[in-house]
Amino acid sequence: MSQEKVHWYVLRAIGGKEKKVKEYLDNYVVQNNLQDFIAQVLIPTEKYTQIRNGKKIHKERNFFPGYVLVEAIMTGEIPHILRNIPNVLGFLGDTKGSETAAPLRQSEVDRILGKVDEIAETGGDSGITYNVGDAVKVTDGPFNSFTGIIEEVNEEKKKLKVMVKIFGRKTPLELSFMQVEKE
Repeated sequence: MSQEKVHWYVLRAIGGKEKKVKEYLDNYVVQNNLQDFIAQVLIPTEKYTQIRNGKKIHKERNFFPGYVLVEAIMTGEIPHILRNIPNVLGFLGDTKGSETAAPLRQSEVDRILGKVDEIAETGGDSGITYNVGDAVKVTDGPFNSFTGIIEEVNEEKKKLKVMVKIFGRKTPLELSFMQVEKE
């Protein structure tokens, strides 16, 4: 391994092709024995839960769509290899005449990796906070697409009491956090 230090870099990828870029790069590194130069490839994702037709569906989405993080030593042909991977547009911050990519600052890396770890630990909590007086739209159940105002928030049970106008009368509904979205 050379004397250069390993840094994190951001590759810009075509939207929706991040996983293909990661798979290609992982295979390329193994096939060409480049583990000393490209340490790891990461796509920051977050898990979330949706309720569709009364059923909880667990999904995963990219935290930074169109970006792939690469921990590498930029020496020799490595920048050229990374730039020329299928579905890669280049490095974040590339300028026309630049030969080298700009690494992320350590504070940025810590924040990104810390955020990814935090999301994994919470089990995909939506991270949305609801307050009394907020306007919300019901997204699931018999009152789907109705709008209302939050009257009460129960953080422990993840429940809301929402006042919805039905036939001109205000009616209280008890809904889970997953059944509403902020307007």
